[in-house]
Amino acid sequence: MQIEHDGIVPKIQIREGLLIFVLAAINFTHVMDFVIMMPLGPQLMRVFEITPKEFGFLVSAYTFSAAIAGFAGSLFIDKFDRKHALLGLYLGFSLGTLACALAPTFGFLMAARIVAGGFGGLLGALVLAVIGDAIPENRRGAATGKVMAAFSVASIGGIPIGLYLASMSSWHAPFFLLAGLSFLVLLVALRYLPTMRGHLTNATNQSGFSMLKEMGRNKNLLWASTLTVTLTMAGFFVIPFLSPYMVANIGFSEAELSYIYLFGGLATVFTSQWAGRLADKYGKQRIFTIAAFCSIPAILAITNLPAIEHYLVLIVSTIFFIFFGARFVPAMALITSSVTPRLRGSFMSINSSVQQLSAGIGSFAAGLIVTESATGQLQHFNWVGYIGCAITLLAIWAVRFLKQVG
Repeated sequence: MQIEHDGIVPKIQIREGLLIFVLAAINFTHVMDFVIMMPLGPQLMRVFEITPKEFGFLVSAYTFSAAIAGFAGSLFIDKFDRKHALLGLYLGFSLGTLACALAPTFGFLMAARIVAGGFGGLLGALVLAVIGDAIPENRRGAATGKVMAAFSVASIGGIPIGLYLASMSSWHAPFFLLAGLSFLVLLVALRYLPTMRGHLTNATNQSGFSMLKEMGRNKNLLWASTLTVTLTMAGFFVIPFLSPYMVANIGFSEAELSYIYLFGGLATVFTSQWAGRLADKYGKQRIFTIAAFCSIPAILAITNLPAIEHYLVLIVSTIFFIFFGARFVPAMALITSSVTPRLRGSFMSINSSVQQLSAGIGSFAAGLIVTESATGQLQHFNWVGYIGCAITLLAIWAVRFLKQVG
């Protein structure tokens, strides 16, 4: 009781809360940079006169670049202070986003996405590594939920604003806004992000490749990577073509797409945090399994929608986003806890690489399956929904073998 009177516990809680806020802000801009491409799909396909296949490649270029960077980063990321590594990566990401805003051609935009992806993929892994290092296991699910709520916040505010600016000006406008916000967050992180060298206490002189071999022999980490692959691919067979399908097949205007992300984000900003708290209370595997099973009907519904009233579409899309986010939070908390602190940064970097590679394969494969008819409608979107459901079942199977060790 004396500790509380001395104010130590409140100070710890304040420091932890400030850290989570900074990480959430970084994650918001990182997530926003990635997800804004998909609702901009209809405009980009029209402006650059590209096919669904070429748009799928534009999305996957970011993820393939992030995958390569994540693998390379795993060789050295645990040898640096987390703060210095995070700030350096975030600067590179901000410059890459600015390059996207300035892109005059499809080829230049592709190159800029590769640069942004290279820094952004490794950045996302490091954010999760910081959570694993700084937040106790019994609060890690809730902390992960708060940081992952960045997707919800991006959906509520970022994407609708970005789509509005794009409809009023051009597709360049959202990237200019995001680049400016990223440089602002960089200044805040420089001021308030604490030095984090705890993971270096038990550091060894192992080379990066020897650590990779050690992780490759660890069955628990292999199951964690399996969960990452299945969970990511299940989502990215569907998500990249959600906006183009809504415009071409359902009859949404490009400006109206913002309502899909607005209502989905409003719901998930609460449900994702609830999923994190429920995961801490009842078990991360149990909550993930329930959410994943519930996501299957939502995937089937949204990929088989006919041209119906828009308010019904918004109900279906909101349910889809709720369960998509609810399964992601406990999964990330499980994966973060599946590795010891000594290897956490390297493994999360590799895991990010695996995640981005899976997203790239999923979106690229979906681009090969989904075609455009002579009337401009998208065909075979339901096929990618069936594939997403099958892969979700594999994720439910894989999570049973994952153990928490740190």
